[in-house]
Amino acid sequence: MNTWNKKNALWLLLYVVLYVVASTVVCVLGSVHGILFVCYQITAAILVTGVAGKAFDRIKAPGAAVCLGAGMILMFFLIQDANLWHCLPVIVIAVLAELVRCICKYEAPGNLIASIIMSFSTFGYYGQIWFNRDYTYECAIEEMPAGYADTLMNCSPRWALPVVILAGIVIAAVMYRIAAKLFQFTDEK
Repeated sequence: MNTWNKKNALWLLLYVVLYVVASTVVCVLGSVHGILFVCYQITAAILVTGVAGKAFDRIKAPGAAVCLGAGMILMFFLIQDANLWHCLPVIVIAVLAELVRCICKYEAPGNLIASIIMSFSTFGYYGQIWFNRDYTYECAIEEMPAGYADTLMNCSPRWALPVVILAGIVIAAVMYRIAAKLFQFTDEK
């Protein structure tokens, strides 16, 4: 069982950096076009799941998900974007992932589910399209090029949220399996 030691702690630090970078790329891509903003979860599934999966494969002990979440929250503070909408989902996601991993005794099924859960790290950003629509529209008008806000609203009908979430979950599961084969996760051999 790979548990906490100095070497694994250093590896996890690398995974935290990669997780934050991948999540940041998801956010940056969302600024390119409204449809990419709406499809955050799909992009996150592609870019984030494998990093979380490898971190969980490396550390088969409590704390890995919390470290990934803490990295995201630290990034929010560094970019001066730490607020309840962004931080609370990350905290809930990290705790939920830790619980799943613990229940599954830090084995592959729990790592798979926890990796899918951790792919939702950007939910605080894109979830506001559906749960805080007026605020999202106003921010898009202030911060984005002309026309982006209207495009964003047109690309995000209410029915799209469950579709994006379901697609994100399925794609995250596939990406976990691909990462497990590419990076030779110990439980997947």
